[in-house]
Amino acid sequence: MKVALITGGSKGIGLGIAEALLKDGYKVAITSRTIDAANKAASSLVAHGDILAIEADVKDFKSQQEAVSLIIQKWGRLDVLIANAGVGHFAPIDELDINLWNEIIDTNLTGVFYSIKASVEEIKKTQGHIFTISSLAGTNFFAGGSAYNASKFGLTGFTQAVMLDLRKYGVKVSTIMPGSVASHFNDHNPDAEADSWKIQPEDMGKLLVDLLSMPARTLPSKVEIRPTTRRDRKI
Repeated sequence: MKVALITGGSKGIGLGIAEALLKDGYKVAITSRTIDAANKAASSLVAHGDILAIEADVKDFKSQQEAVSLIIQKWGRLDVLIANAGVGHFAPIDELDINLWNEIIDTNLTGVFYSIKASVEEIKKTQGHIFTISSLAGTNFFAGGSAYNASKFGLTGFTQAVMLDLRKYGVKVSTIMPGSVASHFNDHNPDAEADSWKIQPEDMGKLLVDLLSMPARTLPSKVEIRPTTRRDRKI
């Protein structure tokens, strides 16, 4: 038995990863900021395996600790953390609201720190795997993206340093850096036709399952993934 925790697992990338891991035999806990959203997602996944819905906010360290405690109470172990929860707001620096800056940094960077800090001792026990979901925006900057770029550049560097910290315990740490994904990110409503060229949530799930099946001696520490075709090309 192996157990995974996915933050922000009620929709989009997190939901796609949850479904893939359940089908691969994992027991999976998903978190959302509201229990209603977590329960709704869990009900859509229950046919695929053992799923636990948890209300938790990555910006609250105690909330992350409580989520891990619930998992240990239910299953007795934690093997995989997917720190997926994230937000995006975009504006030029002269228009960027301070509160939005704080929300992005607190969620995308500090929130991942909290998630890892809350779970690391349990993952050390199982010599498990930690994944963070960064972005190609964590290596490619763009106008209007100062806050988001800062959070994802920071997350990429943070994850790689954590990887070096935890190798000695037999813990693997990877950051996944996707390009355009058909998800609810930035209040987008996915459209099957319009978003068909994008990476799909189930593609991200397949990637995670594949990475988890790598030989123990091999560590995929940083993975970039992007759509095969460009936005302006019909498929």
